[in-house]
Amino acid sequence: MKLISLEDYTKIRDQNREKIIALKAKRSLCVGPDARFMFECYETLWTQIQEMLYVERGGKEQEIDELAAYTPLIPQGSELVATLFFEIENEKLRGEKLSLWGGIEKSAFLSIGGDKIYAQNADNLERTNAFGKTSAVHFLRFTFNQEQKKAFAHGQVILGFDFPAYAHMAVVPEVIKEALIKDFT
Repeated sequence: MKLISLEDYTKIRDQNREKIIALKAKRSLCVGPDARFMFECYETLWTQIQEMLYVERGGKEQEIDELAAYTPLIPQGSELVATLFFEIENEKLRGEKLSLWGGIEKSAFLSIGGDKIYAQNADNLERTNAFGKTSAVHFLRFTFNQEQKKAFAHGQVILGFDFPAYAHMAVVPEVIKEALIKDFT
């Protein structure tokens, strides 16, 4: 991933933020009242790194760490990668719900013509602790075979959870499917 200097990023930051907000709108989907999937791509991850460097000003050492963390999340042609956010404003309620949802990340799926593709952990970090409390943020990878990639383009796609305490689903709108199909090339 090719980053630019902090000085150069500052010059394009406002324009880039407008572009990324529009891009993310076509790559984001809420599932149920508390979960939002943000499907990542090169541009979203590039901006994430540039923004972290801009805000935190950690220099070359931070740049190396951010690249190591986010570069593996760039889709590689047979997968979709998503950041899953549990967005619950009330801190007490958030803690209570996350304590009930341990392991929920393993139940996230994309269903295409009845074929379910379950999410895999994309960053190799365990985000549910020993007490059964899950994190509010997860990085997930959905890996497709050739037939599933073709079916994704032409059929109904459902994003959801097979989790008793949060069994919600949402149909993936065409505008989002069109944006995500580009990740298969």
